[in-house]
Parts: sequence; structure tokens; C-alpha cells
Amino acid sequence: MASPVSSFHRLDLKTNMASAQLLLLVPLLLLTSCVVMASDPSPLQDFCVADANSTVKVNGVVCKDPKLVAADDFFFSGLNKAANTSTPVGSRVTAVNVVQIPGLNTLGISLARVDYAPWGINPPHTHPRATEILTVLEGTLLVGFVTSNTENRLFTKVLYKGDVFVFPVGLIHFQQNIGYGPAVALAALSSQNPGVITIANAVFGSNPDIPANILAKAFQVEEATITKIQSKF
Repeated sequence: MASPVSSFHRLDLKTNMASAQLLLLVPLLLLTSCVVMASDPSPLQDFCVADANSTVKVNGVVCKDPKLVAADDFFFSGLNKAANTSTPVGSRVTAVNVVQIPGLNTLGISLARVDYAPWGINPPHTHPRATEILTVLEGTLLVGFVTSNTENRLFTKVLYKGDVFVFPVGLIHFQQNIGYGPAVALAALSSQNPGVITIANAVFGSNPDIPANILAKAFQVEEATITKIQSKF
């Protein structure tokens, strides 16, 4: 029969082993959570310039041979030029992401210039992979975003030259130029490829069309109204 002292030592040994296992598990869980939370691939070297000619499919873009990388891979010109805002919504977005600057690959950042005609809008849209921070360079903008279901709370703010506003990742947001002259804003986004889903285009301009009877129920209108809207996209 084992003595009480021996049993105590075995119990103490088991406790110490469990504590050691827990200490090893905690850093592993923290590391795993960091990987899961990352929206873009994290760089493991100085840079990973995108190789647009590669046919290999990865989460991001395959790296170009570093020996073939040049300064122009990190360069874009022309963001000082106003874009043509003669569009149905009265605005134009000039994106500067990994497509325009291959050197952004894996760095988790991009930007865009937005030009607005008087009373033009950047219609309700969402960036599925990025938070956006918008700075007004010229003009006056009404901006806003809507929270997710079921509250669907609307946050709005009038911005003037030099003002900054944040649109959280994935939330529907918009801007409108409420002045009588052109407006310009610069948007920074937390992804090399933030993506954009314009709500009206996605809902009414999908390919093929979402069946009109489904949208009629969703929007609580007649099917003929849905069909008329779809014809514009």
C-alpha cells in the first residue's frame, strides 16, 4: 500500500506537469489568435513585391524574385490630378492598391483618392477586408456608416477641409459632397486589397439578376419596381 507521502508526491508531480503544459499552451493560443485576426498576409522578409505574371494562386500575390525588384515597384504617380466626376453618381475613385503598387503586397495598407462633383455621392458600399480612414482635402462632405443587424444604427457627420473620419471594417458607409464646388478626399485602408461592394450594384446589378420576386419581398415593393431598377444596372 502506497504511503500518504508517496501519494502526495505523485499528486504534486501531476500538478506541476499540468502547469507546465498550460504554460506551453497559452503562447500557442496567443500566436494562433494573432494569425486568425490578421486580415492580410504578414511579411516575413523586407518586402514581397507582387508578381502579376505568376499563375500560382495564394492568399495575396506571389512574390517577385527580389533580384528583379526595382524602385518603380513601390511607386505611383498622378494622385494630384482631379478625376472626371461625370458619372451617374457624381464621383470617381482613384484606387492605389497592390494592383497599382506591387510593393504593397503583404503590407496590409492601400489608399484611394475620391473626387466629388457638387452634390455628388460615393454611394453606400462596404470594404469586406479593410477599415477606412478618410481625410477631406477640399470641400464639405456628409459622411456616415450603418451598424450591423439588428440595430442598424446610422452615424453621420459633416466634415470640412482637414477633418478625418473612420469607417469600421465591413460596415456600409457613404459620402456626399454637400457644397456647390468640387470636393476631394483621401482614403487610407487597412488592406493591400480592401475590396469594395457597392450595395446598389450588388443587389440590382448582379450577374445573373437576383429574381425580382425575392427583391420585391425584401424591399416590400412591386416586382415591376424592382425590374425597373434592375434595368438601370
